[in-house]
Amino acid sequence: MTTVVKVAAVQFEHRADDKQYNLERVTHFASEAAAAGARLVVCPEMCLVGYWHLRRHRPEALHALAEPVDGPSVSAVRSLATRLGIGVGAGFLESDGGRLFNSYAVCLPDGTVHVHRKLHAFEHEAISSGDRFTVFDTPWGVRMAILICWDNNLVENVRACALDGATVLIAPHQTGGTASRSPHGMRPIPLTYWENRDTDPAAVEREFRGPNGREWLMRWLPARAHDNGLFLVFSNGVGRDDDEVRTGNAMVLDPYGRILAETWAAGDRLVLADLDLGLVPLSTGRRWLAGRRPELYGSLTRHRGDERDPRTARFATEPVEI
Repeated sequence: MTTVVKVAAVQFEHRADDKQYNLERVTHFASEAAAAGARLVVCPEMCLVGYWHLRRHRPEALHALAEPVDGPSVSAVRSLATRLGIGVGAGFLESDGGRLFNSYAVCLPDGTVHVHRKLHAFEHEAISSGDRFTVFDTPWGVRMAILICWDNNLVENVRACALDGATVLIAPHQTGGTASRSPHGMRPIPLTYWENRDTDPAAVEREFRGPNGREWLMRWLPARAHDNGLFLVFSNGVGRDDDEVRTGNAMVLDPYGRILAETWAAGDRLVLADLDLGLVPLSTGRRWLAGRRPELYGSLTRHRGDERDPRTARFATEPVEI
């Protein structure tokens, strides 16, 4: 078993509906990661087609953009992974039997492809949510899982992946600068800050490092890694995403929730980190997992009657009844 695995987390600004350009960015960063000795490079959610603008498309336009897992986009990423000899992860809009999914493909160097469908999809009423976790073995002797964006915000999802043996969580996002309805949540970042990033870099850096970017991530990302004793590879969009600004903040965290590598640059970037797998067995989270009492947790799987579908939960304006 490999004891240290080098990984890369990427942030880049996609172009809406421009698969060719976006694939070129994935290729660029995969090549950079391979040259640096990385075994895996993680690119953002939906990075092959773009993200937030999709909510404005009519369903037929989404179907025209979507591809099956064996379509040209994922096939190109698969070929890239086998050519470079590394794992490459990228997000795409999947079509399957007339249904659409916000999906993420991790293509391994042996040609294997693992696809996760976002469990809590809210981007468009025509996009369905997935119904299973995605945990898999890799050629490097480490078991990995994929959770897309909001999937990571529900603690049960990360815990389920850890209990299924994952010690590395691949976490692609499109976040930062969103219009949260929570009074102490994120707020939109003025587009002018991004457009003027070259002439006033301090202004956009304050936003990316502040409560609408990194500070918000620090409220919960370290807890997901620490409480479950796993490494977390956070990839994100950066820059303009329709009418919002994504904050990048690509980073890698260890099983103690410590940051191994990160960036708050206002531009396309890659960060590298060595994952010392020997940290996992004695990590606090893993030791706590061994003390679980499953007989007490029945309430976690019972329907309460107040559950909402992801779109309703995401866009509801009324408070949750307590």
